[in-house]
Amino acid sequence: MKKIITIVGARPQFIKASAVSRVIRQNYSDSLNEIIIHTGQHYDSNMSQVFFDELQIPLPKYNLS
Repeated sequence: MKKIITIVGARPQFIKASAVSRVIRQNYSDSLNEIIIHTGQHYDSNMSQVFFDELQIPLPKYNLS
């Protein structure tokens, strides 16, 4: 299985990542393993966790804080 790393940290990246993650989960979950890394750029829940919740992005495997 191939791995793809998605790095997010700011609003534009969260929005782009949500679309990519959705396609991977719906169409390529048997051949791609997405690993999400959060840079920790926005540590406030209003600027970070809300995107994971609202855009249904899987939680990051790593958070660089």
